[in-house]
This record gives sequence, structure tokens and C-alpha cells, in this order.
Amino acid sequence: MTDTPVTDRTPQQTAELVRERMYANDRAVRGMGIDVTEVAPGRATVTMTVQGHMLNGHAICHGGFLATLCDTAFAYACNSYNELTVASSFAIELLAPAREGDLLTAVSVEMSKSGRTGVYDSEITNQRGERIALFRGRSYTMKGKPAVAV
Repeated sequence: MTDTPVTDRTPQQTAELVRERMYANDRAVRGMGIDVTEVAPGRATVTMTVQGHMLNGHAICHGGFLATLCDTAFAYACNSYNELTVASSFAIELLAPAREGDLLTAVSVEMSKSGRTGVYDSEITNQRGERIALFRGRSYTMKGKPAVAV
């Protein structure tokens, strides 16, 4: 894919190239064991297995790890067009506990993109399909700056 001229890439190929290059530089995500399993223009799916060091004093996954999982899906979704995009804000609703060994999946979907701003909704579910958290992120795009070098 990297040999394909920029002008000949489909939007899907661009999204996949951004995933590949962002992930290579994303030490935080790799260090947490987060995998970016799917990407498409304005959409991303990521997974993470809850590990012992992610548990809080109640033996459930710390909310910060859940927020990071959603924020990761959000980041890959909003950068999928290869325009440098950052979060301007987000909110998360924690609905149910995640426990050690749970395989969590976060899916982020673009709800609105206009000018330099966007809104993305994400949802975390566990391996049983139970909803763990809901997340809404707002993005700001730096027009004219690529997310990754092509």
C-alpha cells in the first residue's frame, strides 16, 4: 500500500495507511496492549484485554483505562482522513464494571464533521456483548497538516 501514489489511494487505503503509521509511533497504546483491529474513514475499532495492573482498589478496571481505550478509537477514527486531528474534549459514561481478563472492544463512529470540528461517539462492550461505557469526543482538525507522512 505504501507504494501507491497519494492521488491513487482510496479513502479506505488512506485510513489503513494512517492506522499503520500512527500505531508504529503510538507507544502509549502499544504499551497498554491496545490493538487497532479495524479502521475506515470516520470509524475505528480497538480492543484491549483488562490486565491485573489495570485494576483499581475494587478489583475492577480503572476508569482511566476505559477512557484511554475510547480515546484511542476516537483518535484513529478522526485521523483516518490523514488530516492531523486532536481531541478538543470528551466525556465518558461508565455503565458497568470491566474485570480482569475481560476482552473490551471500543468502536468509534463519526457523527458529524464540519469545517475543523467533528463529533464522534464510541461504545465499549465486553466479550459477552455487555455495554461497559459510552463516550463522546469532539475533535479539532488542523487543516492542511497530514496526520502521518505519506
